[in-house]
Amino acid sequence: MTAKERAAYLRERLFYYAKLYYEEDAPAISDYEYDLLMQELRRIEAENPELITPDSPTMHVGGAPVEGFEQFHHEVPLQSLNDVFSFEEVEAFDRRVREVIAEPAYVVELKIDGLSVALEYQDGFFLRGATRGNGEVGEDVTQNLRTVRSIPLTLENVPGRLVVRGEVYMDHHALEVLNQKREEEGQPLFANCRNAAAGSLRQLDSRVTASRALDIFCFNVQSSSDVNFVRHSESLDWLKAHGFKVSPTYRVFQNISDVCEEIRRLGEMRGKLSFDIDGAVVKVDSLSDRELLGATSKAPRWAVAYKYPPEEKATLLRDIVVSVGRMGTLTPNAVLEPVRVAGSLVSRASLHNEAYIREKDIRIGDTVIIRKAGDIIPEVVTVVPELRPENAAPYAMPAFCPVCGAPVSRIEGEAALRCTGAECPAQLLRNLEHFASRAAMDIEGLGEAVTEQLMKSGLVTSCADLYDLRLEDLLKLDRFAQKSAENLIRSIDESRHRDLSRLICAFGIRQVGERAARSLARAFGTLDRLMSATREELLAVEDIGGITADCILEWFSQEQSQDVIARLRAAGVNFESEESPVDLRFAGLTFVLTGSLEHFTRDKAAEEIEKRGGRVSGSVSKKTSVVVAGENAGSKLEKARNLGIRVMDESEFLKTLQEES
Repeated sequence: MTAKERAAYLRERLFYYAKLYYEEDAPAISDYEYDLLMQELRRIEAENPELITPDSPTMHVGGAPVEGFEQFHHEVPLQSLNDVFSFEEVEAFDRRVREVIAEPAYVVELKIDGLSVALEYQDGFFLRGATRGNGEVGEDVTQNLRTVRSIPLTLENVPGRLVVRGEVYMDHHALEVLNQKREEEGQPLFANCRNAAAGSLRQLDSRVTASRALDIFCFNVQSSSDVNFVRHSESLDWLKAHGFKVSPTYRVFQNISDVCEEIRRLGEMRGKLSFDIDGAVVKVDSLSDRELLGATSKAPRWAVAYKYPPEEKATLLRDIVVSVGRMGTLTPNAVLEPVRVAGSLVSRASLHNEAYIREKDIRIGDTVIIRKAGDIIPEVVTVVPELRPENAAPYAMPAFCPVCGAPVSRIEGEAALRCTGAECPAQLLRNLEHFASRAAMDIEGLGEAVTEQLMKSGLVTSCADLYDLRLEDLLKLDRFAQKSAENLIRSIDESRHRDLSRLICAFGIRQVGERAARSLARAFGTLDRLMSATREELLAVEDIGGITADCILEWFSQEQSQDVIARLRAAGVNFESEESPVDLRFAGLTFVLTGSLEHFTRDKAAEEIEKRGGRVSGSVSKKTSVVVAGENAGSKLEKARNLGIRVMDESEFLKTLQEES
C-alpha cells in the first residue's frame, strides 16, 4: 500500500470512528487505539506534505501558540435568552406569544451548560469561528475550534455561505480526567464542566485545547445563502443530516401544558446525562412567527430559558483525609456517608484548603449540605449546626506530609500547604519528569510513559536512581529494545555533565525556574557555595526575592534534599557552573521578545541577553527597555510603540550581539 493509499485509508477510518463516537455515542475502539491511528496519519503527512487534505483529522490537533485573540464581529447577533424559574413564568411567556400568534408551536431543547460560539463556513469549508462575547463582538478562536473533533471541517451539498451557532462543552468524564491530572500536578481544579470548557477554548496554545476533549452541540442556523427553512425543528434536522452534532432531544409541542411536562421530564433526566445542562429552552418553532414577535435589544421575544434549581442533599461527614498531589499540594477531602445527588452517588468532596474548612467551620462528625449544581465535583455548601455532635473539634491540617513525613509549609500569599520533601513518593512522577525536562537535565527518551514504567518496576524511586540504571535493567522491561535502552543510558550519562544552572532548575525548588537557576549558578559558581549561602547573600542575587530565598533555604535544609545531593555527587553529576557573563552591555535592561525569529529560538535569544547582563520578561510594561520584534509580531509590538519603547528587529538585535564590548 502506498503512502497516499494508507493516508486515505486512515482518514476514512478516523472519520468513521469519530462519527460513531461523537454522533452516535457508540465508540468502536478505545481512545488509545484511535490515537495510534492518528499518530500514524500525522507521521505520513509530515513525511508527505502534499497528502494533507483540508479536512484531515490531523487538523484537529492544534498549532503554534498565538499572542492574543482578534475581535470578531458577528454578522447576525448571538443574542442571549430571558430566564424563567417557574412554570407560571413559562405560561406567562405563552400568553404573551398568543397575543401575536394564534396557534404557536414550541420546540423544547436541552440548555447545554457551555460556551456559545458561531461557526462560519464558505463553500463547504470551515472558515472561522468565534465566541459569543457580548453578542455583537466576540473573539476569533478558529484554531482552537478546529481541535474540536465533532466540528466538521468540510461539508457537502451545503450553501456557499453558512453560519451555525453551537455550544462548546466538556462532558463529565473529560472533566474528571482533566481534574485528576491537575490535582496530581498541584494545579487548581476546574469547578465545573462549563468553567473547564470556557478555559480550554480560550487557550492561546491550541495544542492545549486539543488535549482537553471538548465537544459541541449545534442548535441554530444563524444565516444561510441558499437554504431557506420554514421551521426551527426543520433546521435542526438539516444540521444533523449534514454531520453537525445537535441536542440529543428536541421535540415540538402545540400547547404549553405539554411544554411544561417536557421541561419536567428533562429535569428528571439531568443526572443520567454525560454532560451538564442548566435548564431547558422553549422556542417558537415557526420562523415567520418569530419575525412577527421580534426581539428587544438584548433577547428575542420568541424564546425563554427555564433554569433548574440546584439539587442539595444532607449527609454525614465521616472523616477528613489529606491527599498529596504531584506538586506537593496537600488537599483535604471530605469522606461522606454516600448520598445520591443529581443522578450519581457521592461519597467524597474536596474541601480545597485549610481556609475553606475554617471559613465554613467544617468538623468531622458534622451533618453537611452538599450539591453539584451542574458541577461534576461535589462541594460542601454549609454545615447543619443543630446536628453537630458535642465532641466535634475544629479540624487542623497536618504539620507533616502524610505520605513521606517531611514538614509542610505555606508560601506567603498562598492558601495551600505543600510538602517540602525532595523524595516524596506522591510527587515522584512529576519530580522525575521535571528533572529530565529540556530546561533541566535534558534526558532524551525519559518521557511520562517510560518514567511511569521505571517507577512501577521499582527501579527508580528518586532522581538519583536514574544514574544507577544499567542496560540489562532496561532490557527486562516492555517498550525497550536494545537501541532504545542504549539511547536512554547514553542520554542519562550525558546529563551528568550539564551545567550547574540546569541541575538547580532540575531540583524543582519552589519559585526557582530557569532564569533564577541561571542567576544562582552565575552568582555562586558551585552547588556547595549555594548550599552554604545565607539569606542575605541570596537576596543579593538578581531575580531572587524574599519568598524565593526562603524556599531555597528550606529546600536545602531538608534531610531528603541532602540525601539526593549526596547520591548525585557520588554519581558524578556536575556541581559547578561553566556559565559566566560574556559582558554586561545589557546590564539593567529588560527585554521582551515577540514574533518569529529566524536565527534564534526564544530560549536561545533569552540566553544571549542574560549572558550579557540583561533580563527577559514575558510582557510589555513601562519598565520594558527594549522589544525585539520578529516576523508577525502582534499586540506586544503595538503596545511597545504606544509606550515609546525602543524596538529592535532581528537584524539590529544580531548586530548588537556581535559588536565588540
